[in-house]
Amino acid sequence: MLLNSILDAIGRTPLIKLNRMGAQLECNLYAKCEFLNPGGSVKDRIGLSMVDAAEKEGRIKPGDTLIEPTSGNTGIGIALAGAVRGYRVIITMPEKMSREKQVVLEALGAEIIRTPTEAAFDSPESHISVARRLQSQLPNAHILDQYGNPHNPQVHYDTTAQEILDDLDGQVDMVVIGAGTGGTITGVAKRMKEVRPSCRIVGADPVGSILGGGTDVGTYKVEGIGYDFIPDVLDRSMVDEWVKTSDQPSFLLARRLIREEGLLVGGSSGSAMYAALQKASGLRAGQNCVVLLADGVRNYMTKFVDDKWMRDNGFFQTRTIDARVGDICSTEASSRPPLVLAEDTQTLEQVVQVMRTRGISQLPVTSGGVLVGMVSEADVMAFFGSGEGTAQALVSKVMNRYVPVVGAQTPISTLEETLRKSSAVVVVDEARHPISILTRIDLLHFLLEREHAPA
Repeated sequence: MLLNSILDAIGRTPLIKLNRMGAQLECNLYAKCEFLNPGGSVKDRIGLSMVDAAEKEGRIKPGDTLIEPTSGNTGIGIALAGAVRGYRVIITMPEKMSREKQVVLEALGAEIIRTPTEAAFDSPESHISVARRLQSQLPNAHILDQYGNPHNPQVHYDTTAQEILDDLDGQVDMVVIGAGTGGTITGVAKRMKEVRPSCRIVGADPVGSILGGGTDVGTYKVEGIGYDFIPDVLDRSMVDEWVKTSDQPSFLLARRLIREEGLLVGGSSGSAMYAALQKASGLRAGQNCVVLLADGVRNYMTKFVDDKWMRDNGFFQTRTIDARVGDICSTEASSRPPLVLAEDTQTLEQVVQVMRTRGISQLPVTSGGVLVGMVSEADVMAFFGSGEGTAQALVSKVMNRYVPVVGAQTPISTLEETLRKSSAVVVVDEARHPISILTRIDLLHFLLEREHAPA
């Protein structure tokens, strides 16, 4: 395939059957792979379309400045066109959007201004207001305005929808699309309703957005869909049903699309997939459902693709372990020496001698048998290193009084969370008498032994 520029590669994306993730459905489930556009998303279509239209109308010329408020993908589409056609591009983008989007934009020569994520669309600090302010200040500056530009839905009417219809010989029974500006779902829906009136249009909208109805505005981590206002290009009458989506199932389904179907998609594709699985279950054998996968994994390498990010944000479904701290203590009881304690009236010389002879690096400190702190080799070294330390100083002067404690009935899941932040915890009874010290290796040993134990 010989093309005059990368812009000629936009569109004509493949429609791929989902064989594993659609296996439980009676109908056929297909993915419209918009993430395979050259800039990585469905927004390449509108970036080029809006630039083309503005050039034909004489509104812009090479050398002018194009300013666009965006969640990133439209900015990339415009920057792609700007790089080829010779425009200066300035992008205003909320802080929530991924670092990967910013560096791609910068690589394309765009200038980036970040705005507060929490700013309402009509706030002076919002990405929309900042873009308008810049336009008024800079010469030959233009906002193509994806939120109100009629060429946004029109390009999807002309191309995206028609490609789907052509690939399925017009036999399209349901189309599922995540809504951002609403241009994609509006344009596709309008064409589908003309050609295939029975086709159901389903919109995926995150909890915290008002596009799918309601007035409750909140935050969410999925990027590229949902807003706290209704863009002019969104015709809600074209949408038959809305499905509200949340972050966790969206990210987990996006990861499944990558792992089970080999489709390197972004998080909003998981939102669309969630809505598709909900609504396509009502279709019959032989019917066709198309889910549009809007952008790709490149934008999110440090976000939902990263196990640590998923874990840190609480999005992994953790396996419930039916065990408590007391189970570890009873398992280890026969193999562990008695717990060694220090009294708060002991001197550092005495405590260091105990550490040396017993080969231990930390001791719970008690007062009258009740836990009051913990002392470690590092604490003692820091005390002497300060120049104020003496061998006869009381351990109570050096000990750490903020000691993580758990009880015998504490769930293992709570212990695991505590040990993520601390290297050791003290197990105490109801009277706060120390029973044992547990470290990360103790927990790991218990979990491994439990896994290998016969059922």
